[in-house]
Amino acid sequence: MNAVITGATKGIGKAIAVELARQGYHLAICSRNQNELNLFKQELESYPINILAMQADCTQKADVINFAEKVENTFDQVDVLVNNAGIFLPQNLLDEEDENFEIQQQINVNAAYYLAKRLGKMMCKKQSGHIFNICSVASKGPVKGAGSYSVTKAALLSLNNVLRDELAQHNIKVTAILPGSTLTASWEGTTISPEKFVQPQDIAQLITCVLNLSKGVNVDEIMLTPLNF
Repeated sequence: MNAVITGATKGIGKAIAVELARQGYHLAICSRNQNELNLFKQELESYPINILAMQADCTQKADVINFAEKVENTFDQVDVLVNNAGIFLPQNLLDEEDENFEIQQQINVNAAYYLAKRLGKMMCKKQSGHIFNICSVASKGPVKGAGSYSVTKAALLSLNNVLRDELAQHNIKVTAILPGSTLTASWEGTTISPEKFVQPQDIAQLITCVLNLSKGVNVDEIMLTPLNF
């Protein structure tokens, strides 16, 4: 079994990669930081799996397409795609520079769009596969002080729903994961207790649970929020 994960060297993406490696999935992972990618690949090599680790900047369409092409040339099929790469640049929409929106649009939406199109076609040929899109509670309603982030995460959820509608006839499942405040690098320096957050491992374990459900069921979306934040 083969899995593709974007933004895989930190936080949620890293936890998902480790969990799928434990389950025996061969991995294709990408990250902007080559050093972090090399170190993480070394960690993953403790598992008896094949690993494609490729530097890719998800703000750049060419990088995303190159990553997809490398996956196509490495794997004969893709069983799981996790569109995890994301960026959170909080600011009021009317006050921010246009670049704030553009970067978040490129990473939070466009990269997932390009990969889902390319790798979704691979899944269609095999008539199987599962795409997970790491959305956010902001996909359902605006987060105060994070206008552009909320817009792009809402767009990602819409993309998720379109993919689910179009790919169901090909026996391909599509699931949106909507985490609330999760203990990732976005919260670096916070004084809030780590125990108050959703943990990246929670999301990773959830994905493996969904993958083990019966063939005929699709989990449309799952929201995880801190119990007492």
